[in-house]
Amino acid sequence: MGNPAGVRRDFQKLEDRRLQGAGLLRRGVHPAEVARQVGVHRQSVSRWERQLQQGGVRALKKASHVGRRARLCPEDLQRIERGLKCGPQALGYETSLWTSWRVAHLIEQECRVKYHPSQAWRILRQLGWSCQRPVGRALERDEDKIRRWKQERWPESKKKPRKKAGPSFSSTKAD
Repeated sequence: MGNPAGVRRDFQKLEDRRLQGAGLLRRGVHPAEVARQVGVHRQSVSRWERQLQQGGVRALKKASHVGRRARLCPEDLQRIERGLKCGPQALGYETSLWTSWRVAHLIEQECRVKYHPSQAWRILRQLGWSCQRPVGRALERDEDKIRRWKQERWPESKKKPRKKAGPSFSSTKAD
């Protein structure tokens, strides 16, 4: 019972199972027998029985939303995206590099919702942003000199393979 890791739940099947159990309970079938027939734990049947007594069959209908409610509404996400497009300098940072700490700071500034930096990447992925690492290059870099060195000097200094000797023979080969 339960679901293996990574397997999505079919909420319609779960609701059908609860309603089947409710029908059996209404006919007077013992909860342990209902659990066996439906394929669930006895504790689940006990919970269904309580829900059935308190709210009727409607209490066993599938939930309209599962999981924790989102802390950010769609308008918040739009504000975050606008802030991301403005760049970290708009928040007072010196460089144009977004880090998870900076994204968490942006979310807190824009939406008054505090996220740990390790979780800020979830919001970025939800917005379609990806993690990228900037190319670190020296300011003094001279592209022309580098290109010339690669074309002229590198081939000279590169090790060349030695001339191959004749074929080698292995004593392990069958004659």
